[in-house]
Amino acid sequence: MGHVAQFLKESAAIALALDHTAIEALVTELAQARQRAGRVFVLGVGGSAANASHLVRDLRKLCGVEAYAPTDNVAELSARTNDEGWPTTFTGWLEVSRLGPLDLVLVLSVGGGDEARNISPNLVAGVMLAKRLGARVAGIVGRDGGYTLKMADACVVIPALTQERITPHTEAFQAIVAHLLVSHPSLQRQTAKWESEAGPAEGADR
Repeated sequence: MGHVAQFLKESAAIALALDHTAIEALVTELAQARQRAGRVFVLGVGGSAANASHLVRDLRKLCGVEAYAPTDNVAELSARTNDEGWPTTFTGWLEVSRLGPLDLVLVLSVGGGDEARNISPNLVAGVMLAKRLGARVAGIVGRDGGYTLKMADACVVIPALTQERITPHTEAFQAIVAHLLVSHPSLQRQTAKWESEAGPAEGADR
């Protein structure tokens, strides 16, 4: 089987294996954060940071959720990294943002953070701070879920079907789950542009 067919076969299998209950729990966490006028802080590094930025946009625009991603401010991120070190980049940002019990910290990560192995220490520190301050914690992660799954109030784990493609599948499905969330009837308040356009979709029966 060629790479294209194999990759798509794995993607289909992952989609079918996703935990519906975990996804619904994440929907509930986001809806409750909005209801209590809390904010959602989406943390991610690498490709997950790009997904965090996209999710924040959709939460704000489509769902009316006040949401932020620390990595969207590259000047502050790089200053904190340069002056204080990588592990505290998110904690410093969250402290200045007055993270508290009304808020939700949502982690997007391939591994979920691993304190013992010093992998994504800024995510681990961010989750630790959130728990200490009484904020809720959620995640969309891969592999075994790592520290995020261990500490989260709600967490979706993207099944790792093959060791060779954990990262691309996890980051791809972060986006899929994110779009599922912002289009969920319990969250979505504003219709997306193309769905709001009058007339049938191309190829639809006239």
